[in-house]
Amino acid sequence: AVEYYFKMPHDMQERDVVVVTDTDPAAKGEWRQKLRPRGFSLVIVDKDLKPVIRKPSPSTVREITAAIDKLPTRRQEVLERNPAGR
Repeated sequence: AVEYYFKMPHDMQERDVVVVTDTDPAAKGEWRQKLRPRGFSLVIVDKDLKPVIRKPSPSTVREITAAIDKLPTRRQEVLERNPAGR
């Protein structure tokens, strides 16, 4: 499988997002074996690489960042960076 790794700019970079694409189901790449997608799959994993959100269709950057911002680990990160809540 062809896997591409790259950092996204702006909102995605602030959230330490890394995008991985796997467009060759026949190759049975590492990510495909771990996540077992059926057709298209958007999978958001936490920093321990545990899947936390799965969607069967593409999402906008806004939808992805909103989903990430709802995760407990992200809320904790924001609180640690700005304890006063500003």
